[in-house]
Amino acid sequence: MDARASAKYLRGSPQKARLVVDMIRGKNVNEALAVLQYTNKRAADGIEKCVRSAVANATEAAEKANIAVDPDDLWIKAAFIDMGPTKNRRRMRPAPQGRAYKERRHFHHVTVLLSSDEQEAVKGKGATSKAGKPRTSKPGKKLLAKSGAAAPKPAATKRAATKQPETAASETPAATTTPATETATEE
Repeated sequence: MDARASAKYLRGSPQKARLVVDMIRGKNVNEALAVLQYTNKRAADGIEKCVRSAVANATEAAEKANIAVDPDDLWIKAAFIDMGPTKNRRRMRPAPQGRAYKERRHFHHVTVLLSSDEQEAVKGKGATSKAGKPRTSKPGKKLLAKSGAAAPKPAATKRAATKQPETAASETPAATTTPATETATEE
């Protein structure tokens, strides 16, 4: 069963309110209310009231349909913020040298959708592509190092062509000397 609540014309910018809503989306109602209660943001109070209103709407709708819904089983299926009107909320603030700064005061609307159905696994952003397949990025040193494969070697250059080919660590003897070190030890 789904329940919906909305709060309109709340003061504050929608961008700042979205920061709060992103913290509670997909969580259990009790967890969301705890997060909102201890969040030190101005928008959290209005969003908390909207979540409590959605819980009340869910219990009322359940009573009308003769269905038992436990408020502890509800989770936030969707929560979003819309921009409210700013037409008559423009102010002028005094500025230095007789000038004035324009200020735009903002409103926002909150909508919360609760559900009592089984909560599906929440996927993180960027986890899958549009087709539902896991995203793959270009092979790089970090990705290949995690998978255990060797990193691709860059194309040969003139400098790399003049050097001696590298041998594996197990093939080289423990004490090797170069011609430069032999002449230094002979003197």
